[in-house]
Amino acid sequence: MTGGAGFVGSHVVDALVEGGHDVVVVDRAVPAWPNPGARYRSGDVRDRSCWDTLLDGVDAVCHQAARVGLGVDMGDVADYVSDNDAGMAELLLALHRSAFAGRLVLASSMAVYGEGVSRCAEHGVVRPPSRRAADLDAGRFEPRCPACRLPLEPGIVDEDTPCDPRNVYAATKLHQEHLCAAYGREAGVPVTMLRYHNVYGPRMPADTPYAGVASIFRSAVTAGRPPQVLEDGGQRRDFVHVTDVARANVLALSAEPAVPGPLNVASGEVRTVLDLAHALTAGRGGADQPVVTGAWRAGDVRHVVASPARARERLGFAAKKSFADGMADFAGGAGADQAP
Repeated sequence: MTGGAGFVGSHVVDALVEGGHDVVVVDRAVPAWPNPGARYRSGDVRDRSCWDTLLDGVDAVCHQAARVGLGVDMGDVADYVSDNDAGMAELLLALHRSAFAGRLVLASSMAVYGEGVSRCAEHGVVRPPSRRAADLDAGRFEPRCPACRLPLEPGIVDEDTPCDPRNVYAATKLHQEHLCAAYGREAGVPVTMLRYHNVYGPRMPADTPYAGVASIFRSAVTAGRPPQVLEDGGQRRDFVHVTDVARANVLALSAEPAVPGPLNVASGEVRTVLDLAHALTAGRGGADQPVVTGAWRAGDVRHVVASPARARERLGFAAKKSFADGMADFAGGAGADQAP
């Protein structure tokens, strides 16, 4: 397992060990939450020498290692491509050289969909174009029909929706999927791509430009500051708890038969970013109410919500942690930095 010292990865390690699996973790970071039932190897997945004996006896690979988040600006592009694309390539090369015949599970992202699909009252289902800076500056945040410029009604995407990455991170995650699919076809190995939605929960990184919005808001509330909500807060998302994401990985690694292809890992509950901010302030007693700033970031998409139906039907996965319960725990910091 790569990236097993990180936020999502450490929870997957815990779930695998609890299920009786023999887990070997490779990560360049020192594990902050080491599981005594797992074995840890220090290494960078981009370093070809780290794979010399790492795959001996391995029957499944779970690839979590990645640079995540929207980043700062295009100055991050080389780091994203190095960590995500080159790291993926070195793993696949190692699998090829070891004649790996097990299964591969990739941590992908809902970001690959971009704005997904929407409906225009005049022109029906359309793919939203990139939003214009002039519209965003004027507070017109909803994507507009490319034909008539009317605001669009956001839709729900499924795994067959054409991908349309809108930022560097999203582009690298889609490239990872393409590389894995190419390897799977050539090697005859089943590859499952788990497209995570907005993951939150204990051990979430804080106070970095790569942290998710849930972590950014919680850091603000914990420090006694009101969450700063971009745009008008109406951005639609699906917030899924990290323990549910870990369970999806275990299912993908152990399902018989294997379930290849992309699968959305989501709760099925559509929420807005402003809903998230209110939930976190409510969990801290309701003080420091969110401030809607109207500011915007290049590369952000307005809405991305996907159907979890295929993961339920093919993998038997359904999220267990509700938004209300998960946010109440997260706001209170329950188990946030506790090692297993």
